Amino acid sequence: MLNSMPSPRRIVWEVVKAWLIAVTLTVVGIMTTTKVRKVLRGQRAHGFPVTAPQSVQTSRGAATTYTYGDDLFDDMISAIEAAEHRVFFESFIVKGDAEGRRFKAALQAAAARGVQVYVVYDGFANLVVRPSFYRFAPGVHVLRYPIYNAGLKPFTPRRWGRDHRKILVVDDTVGFVGGYNIGSTYATQWRDTHVRITGSAVWDLANAFIDFWNTLRPGEAIVGTGSTDWDPRVRIHRNIPRQLVFPIRNMYLEAIDRATRRIKITAAYFIPDSDILGALLEARARGVEIDIIVPEISNHVVTDWLSRGFYGRLLEAGVRIHRYRDHMVHAKTCTIDGEWTTIGTANIDRLSLSGNYEINVEVVDPALAAHLEAVFARDLTNCAELTPADWERRWFVSRICELLLSPLRPLL
Repeated sequence: MLNSMPSPRRIVWEVVKAWLIAVTLTVVGIMTTTKVRKVLRGQRAHGFPVTAPQSVQTSRGAATTYTYGDDLFDDMISAIEAAEHRVFFESFIVKGDAEGRRFKAALQAAAARGVQVYVVYDGFANLVVRPSFYRFAPGVHVLRYPIYNAGLKPFTPRRWGRDHRKILVVDDTVGFVGGYNIGSTYATQWRDTHVRITGSAVWDLANAFIDFWNTLRPGEAIVGTGSTDWDPRVRIHRNIPRQLVFPIRNMYLEAIDRATRRIKITAAYFIPDSDILGALLEARARGVEIDIIVPEISNHVVTDWLSRGFYGRLLEAGVRIHRYRDHMVHAKTCTIDGEWTTIGTANIDRLSLSGNYEINVEVVDPALAAHLEAVFARDLTNCAELTPADWERRWFVSRICELLLSPLRPLL
């Protein structure tokens, strides 16, 4: 009696099952070893380089850059305390710790003196925070972006994006946007970047908040205002998954295509899609110098390994990769040719560029670009450059892990 051959479906299933088991074991192993490394790192961790807040006058108002959470949070609280008319506050994460309570108290105090206060936070990102923390005093309008927002259409991409934005607008005269979430850890232990803007560009931030709120809460609509300023040198780009609108990705592609001299990127999670990777490689081929700062060990270790899958091609092309040591770098910034700058909430990965609600400010201004390049240079003092020789000497086990995890790239 001849042994029957397994069916093609059975073979495919066995291969998929073997890969899933291998990936699971790989992820567990990576997370375990990374946890040990973080403990050891914490024992020897030192402070990281900080650039003091600095203001630059742009064509649409002043832009002040922050690279240390304590400085930023103090100025955000001061802005809320000075509010007279209305406050829009939106954050992906608001921890229920001392820093989170400080913001909550300031928002409630503003509402108590008659200021219209609106608060938005992401339900999924804050699952670990006690629900009671988000019970605000009367007068504070609160929107919890739902964990599940697809309703009876679970497979529609329009409903799966998280609200990853971080926005504060006070009295339509001052606005804050960038990578900082709210929490004590972010105040002193993470290296991130935020920007404070004044002038006509604040309208764009306020309008982004109003549109989002009115879409989710049409019965409590906020009345917006128009703007007479059409100056394109300072623009706010916002991803709107519900409308399948993702301009931040296009912003990056167009800016990279314009580069003639240098590109400097700081990325918390660097998992570029084929178009952005191709644009960077094409820029390098025409002689553009490209430097990228990434975390040595981030708070999402799997993304580190997915990012590593691109290092070989980048290093081979002459892109310089710098790994930030001992602390998490969470910034999402880029400067090009000393003229163009973006600061915002969007990472260079699929989730941010074609998935989540995100918001970035784009500024064409040599003074701001020069300041961000100075910040980049200071950050480099806390980095170790990954050379092609270092990369070639990595362990064989590391190469296997990169290969096993590579199919996950389109998911993140």
